[in-house]
Amino acid sequence: MGQTETALLSGFCERAVAAGLKLSRASLVVDTLHPIHEGRVFRWQRGDAPTTILEYGRTTEGAAADSWHRSPFYRLIETGESVLRRRITDESATEFPVLRDMQTAGLTDYLAIINRFAADGVIGEMDCIYSGWSSEEREGFTEAEIAALQRLVLFLALAVKSASLGRIAETLVETYLGRDAGRRVLKGRIARGVAERIDAVLWFSDLRGYTKITDTTAPEQIIPLLNDYADAVISAIHEEGGEVLKLIGDGTLAIFQAGNRDHTCRCALAAAASARKRIVALNQTRVAQSLPITQLYLGLHVGEVFYGNVGSKDRLDFTVVGPAVNEASRIAAMCRSVDQDMLLSSAFAAAAGSDRKRLISVGRYALRGVGRPQELFTLEPDPISG
Repeated sequence: MGQTETALLSGFCERAVAAGLKLSRASLVVDTLHPIHEGRVFRWQRGDAPTTILEYGRTTEGAAADSWHRSPFYRLIETGESVLRRRITDESATEFPVLRDMQTAGLTDYLAIINRFAADGVIGEMDCIYSGWSSEEREGFTEAEIAALQRLVLFLALAVKSASLGRIAETLVETYLGRDAGRRVLKGRIARGVAERIDAVLWFSDLRGYTKITDTTAPEQIIPLLNDYADAVISAIHEEGGEVLKLIGDGTLAIFQAGNRDHTCRCALAAAASARKRIVALNQTRVAQSLPITQLYLGLHVGEVFYGNVGSKDRLDFTVVGPAVNEASRIAAMCRSVDQDMLLSSAFAAAAGSDRKRLISVGRYALRGVGRPQELFTLEPDPISG
């Protein structure tokens, strides 16, 4: 146990061949819990070719749905049976498109198996493991080989399910908590009140005019709008090594951990530039579709924060807390008042190193909830975008 699905499938097939099974190709299909992918296909082929992975999207509409409904696995679901065997001939190849492809590849025999889970073992849409087994030998599989496969694949399916559940847990915690926070949680950092003091660049952004947009836009357009702009912002942050910790309506809280403040400030500024470019392209697309558009308000600050678990014994949040977090949100809120898309704290400006010469002071301001007024900065205009 503890191996990946590809390693499990490869090891199973190699040992089966070594034991005399006339196996040429094999595939495993397992559904998953993922925001984009419906499941994964693992494919093994006899010889030196590596076992491959294909992630597939939703099979509920379009060409994907048509392909699924014409597959041997869907036939097994319809009939309630667990095994489907077809000798691959000119006649049988017309039954399923996949058999036609196998015939072209020189395969002669095919076995499809479903190993279903008990009701309390179902996770999301993962209610079974599908597997397909084929041979290129003239006589195909013997009855004894088919019986052996049916018996042994059950254990392979359980091992693959275990591996898939581990991967699902990793995907879910990283998707909902953030990549770094998710990894920390999986490593056991789940004790309430345990937090680490870190030095970080803090990113707090939201969308210009979001309240007005929600008041004047059809409700069914709000979630797609948030998704479009969140994708632009989060992709830019991740691209430069940042970690998104929280999405609050149209707001995004992220950190860039500051091993070297100069370098980390540069990463945050690069992410901001990337987010602006992505939003320009996004707005062009949305205007062409007669959809509402907006821009990003962004505050950047640098300081020490506590990074860890905060909450009750029943509900914890892995996040950052401390005065610097509050300050970052107040700086972002000042964008509206000073008519700037991006504002940087005096601490950020002091830590920006060689990028300091690109910053322009916009004056000193009192921030709500922050003790002393401070000088805020923005970037000098981009000579290309103006």
